[in-house]
Amino acid sequence: MHDWITTPVTAEMLRGALDVERTEHGVLPHRLPARARAQNTDGQLATAESQPSGVRLVLRTRATALELDTLPTKQSYVGAPPRPHGLYDLVVDGRPAGQGSVRGGNVITVDMTEGTSEVRPGAPGTVRFDGLSGELKDIEIWLPHNETTELIALRTDAPVEPAPRGDRRVWLHHGSSISHGSDAASPTGIWPAVAAALGGVELINLGLAGSALLDPFTARAVRDTPADLISLKIGINIVNHDLMRLRAFGPAVHGFLDTVREGHPDTPLLVVSPILCPIHEDTPGPCFPDVSELGEGRLRFRTLGDPAERASGKLTLQVIREELARIVKQRAADDPHLHYLDGRELYGEADWAELPLPDDLHPDATTHRRMGERFAGIAFGADGVFAEGRGDSGGSGD
Repeated sequence: MHDWITTPVTAEMLRGALDVERTEHGVLPHRLPARARAQNTDGQLATAESQPSGVRLVLRTRATALELDTLPTKQSYVGAPPRPHGLYDLVVDGRPAGQGSVRGGNVITVDMTEGTSEVRPGAPGTVRFDGLSGELKDIEIWLPHNETTELIALRTDAPVEPAPRGDRRVWLHHGSSISHGSDAASPTGIWPAVAAALGGVELINLGLAGSALLDPFTARAVRDTPADLISLKIGINIVNHDLMRLRAFGPAVHGFLDTVREGHPDTPLLVVSPILCPIHEDTPGPCFPDVSELGEGRLRFRTLGDPAERASGKLTLQVIREELARIVKQRAADDPHLHYLDGRELYGEADWAELPLPDDLHPDATTHRRMGERFAGIAFGADGVFAEGRGDSGGSGD
């Protein structure tokens, strides 16, 4: 038996969230601020930003056991096998120390053939970790990257306090579902989390599934968030949605970068183009899920575009890489802290031959780790654009 101490969950305990909303049950971390959410009308983005990818509770305590009550919102798909419960990763003094799940919660059932969804309310649940040492330690509880998670109550068998922030640099990353963590094994296994751990930095992950669309409100969120390092992974969602033509894409990228630079004029800024995705390398979108094998647990994505449409300005990944490289080269003449990385350095032809994208669009757990390790080596390595001491400019945006 434990003599439990209940501690309210506060914003000071959370890292990686840009906003914390008070709810009927407790607090809900958000990855976009309220002003951005108010300007959004897209349900997919609303769901994505409320899923706490990269968000974690960070505590200092001598507790040997802890319990966290949460109300998750999970997703299921008509005709598909049940999805596994989201995972909570426990990290103690920087080392993995356990995993758990909450089995209760709300469920959103999505019918991909009809484009409809239905919400079934559920009850809160509890994730528990015990058997920890009684030494003073820093504990991180990484919340599920793929479940909206309301935090209700934290119980421990010793007092807790928010862990000091220390002097680690803050890396803010924005990208698509690949950066959000689609098909990663756990919240610390998404490639930005892997890279952040290896790079020794604090992660703010604005990977937004299906929603890296150069939205001005996202650019303003990046602009207004204190950060020492920024990366923007741009392109795959633009093609997926068949959102714009080449004529609009270039100015939209310039506008996004202009907005970010308003708040971070000298911060190291890395523009990352899409990883290899054969269905879209030379073929425009739009892209749609193929649900014909969903009952067997297999989902694939198909493009409805025609390569001939490139002549009319429709975008492919090849076109986007060329345009991003051109824009960065042009701007870098006056912006020495702006850099470009071809996403195929994280996942390219050789990787596709060894580890093909299971659904033709998203990397699996092994590939997430590989991408994170490669990004860490390229960006945080001794010669990387995010290397400690290189181009330090106090670019926190404060």
